[in-house]
Amino acid sequence: MIQLHSATSAQWTETVLNDFDRFLSDHAAAEKKAAGMAISMLSHYPDRAELVSAMADLAVEEMTHFRDVLRLMQRRGLAMRPDKKDSYVNQLRGIMRSDSGEYLMDRLLVGGIIEARGYERFGLVGEALNDPTLKRFYTALAQSESRHSQLFADLAALYFPNTAISQRLKELLTAEATILKQLPFRAALH
Repeated sequence: MIQLHSATSAQWTETVLNDFDRFLSDHAAAEKKAAGMAISMLSHYPDRAELVSAMADLAVEEMTHFRDVLRLMQRRGLAMRPDKKDSYVNQLRGIMRSDSGEYLMDRLLVGGIIEARGYERFGLVGEALNDPTLKRFYTALAQSESRHSQLFADLAALYFPNTAISQRLKELLTAEATILKQLPFRAALH
């Protein structure tokens, strides 16, 4: 799995726990967007059979997570809220290169970084929750995010040389740490 260059502050976890209903809404939106991203990738790269297969599976898993979070929300009497732009994701996308080969590499590596951050943060939420059902749910989600991060790294390794991946990943991870440091704490995944 991709190793992040920074750790999430305990203040973020506290912010999430203090407004967990809002976090659930954001979490549902993030899962829905992740499924959409997987579908977008398989649509844009139909000639890359391994990527198409992996993204089809990922889209199904992300939609399953969305459904599971939606059920948690409904049990708490919560309704979906309109999607909001995710500054973290948008800033990461903003540093992706535009050349087609470089863009695919960046798209895979940024996907892996986002999933690695999800692994870390869902793990923090799972550790902090008192409700045993929610604790298990978020601990399991963290493991899924870890697998997803590795999936993106493995796909990048199929299509690009390791030296190019390593160099670009270092650049992206440095940028991700800077982006994260500048964002305010809120009851949201990112």
